[in-house]
Amino acid sequence: MKLQSVIRAIYPASCVACDQPTAAENGLCGPCWRDTRFITGTACDLCGAPLMGDDAGGAVLHCDDCMTLARPWARGRAALVYDGIGRRMVLGLKHGDRTDLAVPAARWMTQAASGLFDDDTLVVPVPVHWSRLLARRYNQANLLSTLVAHRLGLEHLPDALVRPRPAPKMVQTGRSARFAALDRAIQPHPRRGVAMAGRRMLIVDDVMTTGATLAAAADAALRAGAQQVHVLTLARAVKDD
Repeated sequence: MKLQSVIRAIYPASCVACDQPTAAENGLCGPCWRDTRFITGTACDLCGAPLMGDDAGGAVLHCDDCMTLARPWARGRAALVYDGIGRRMVLGLKHGDRTDLAVPAARWMTQAASGLFDDDTLVVPVPVHWSRLLARRYNQANLLSTLVAHRLGLEHLPDALVRPRPAPKMVQTGRSARFAALDRAIQPHPRRGVAMAGRRMLIVDDVMTTGATLAAAADAALRAGAQQVHVLTLARAVKDD
């Protein structure tokens, strides 16, 4: 009997969301798959938020937020809506030590990333401050970007961007205040950041809410001379239907 078969017999595959048995590793069971809001149809070209209707003509569409906010990146996509199982997975990855969730998450993200990269694209994660890294022991955005870059066969530079100061607490903070608090909060790495000059960038994070953090990361990449920036997240927070 092969080792993999022995391992499967002792530890059968289970759903990453509810622990019910599944046919394959790192997947969802049937009920959880049906309950997960994958973004597969018409979506905002800047943030990936799902949009109503059919885009039969191939027009570039933007959501309400992206029509009123200046986004420093060119295009963006997300794999899931940030509610229900999508929210549970983001929080498990971010706060629950569920690093195993990065494997299926990266698979879904690469499926959503069509059109966001070419062979020369450089993949980088949104950085965290060293104090957050010390407390959490990992940067979930780096886990995702590492796997996304590997699946897409692209160069990965985990320390191209840095966060010199801790992220401010954002409890019940308005959108404008959030953007102001994060302005210049992310910087190119003093030495490694030069690798972004002239490159197309794919910046990866776990979730997009207002987009302030991704805007700070994209601005930093552009200041370092990046030619173009795209963004990719596991989940996108959307307004209630």
